[in-house]
Amino acid sequence: MFTDYAKIIVKSGNGGNGAITFRREKYVASGGPDGGDGGKGGDVYFKVDPDSNTLIDFRYKKKFKAEDGENGSGSHRFGKSGKNLYINVPLGTVIKDADSGKIIADLSKKGQEELILPGGRGGKGNSHFATSTRQAPRFAEGRRKRC
Repeated sequence: MFTDYAKIIVKSGNGGNGAITFRREKYVASGGPDGGDGGKGGDVYFKVDPDSNTLIDFRYKKKFKAEDGENGSGSHRFGKSGKNLYINVPLGTVIKDADSGKIIADLSKKGQEELILPGGRGGKGNSHFATSTRQAPRFAEGRRKRC
């Protein structure tokens, strides 16, 4: 069976949340904020696969999602970034936006990779919001979503 048209749904990963934590040690009376940043969400790439010649694989699997970034934690530890998602397509594939019909990418060269959806940025931890007047911020930035 030969398939030359497929409609799929792709989503990039969301970024992780920033952490709201404070330094706590035995002889440190009031440690400052030490919240880490959230990790970056995974990107979505389309990659030319020289061994395939049809879009039949997209008949059975239509939804693709990249991995989300992990949340930050205490001691200024950043969250882990999400893994990128690579979708293999045959040579000569044209990727269009379903709503507008606009061409996003034309994969016409061997080994070509195109970034279609970038992942979301991770949120900042509470240590980024400390100032001389606000020394113990009790808030952090949330995750940043992408398409």
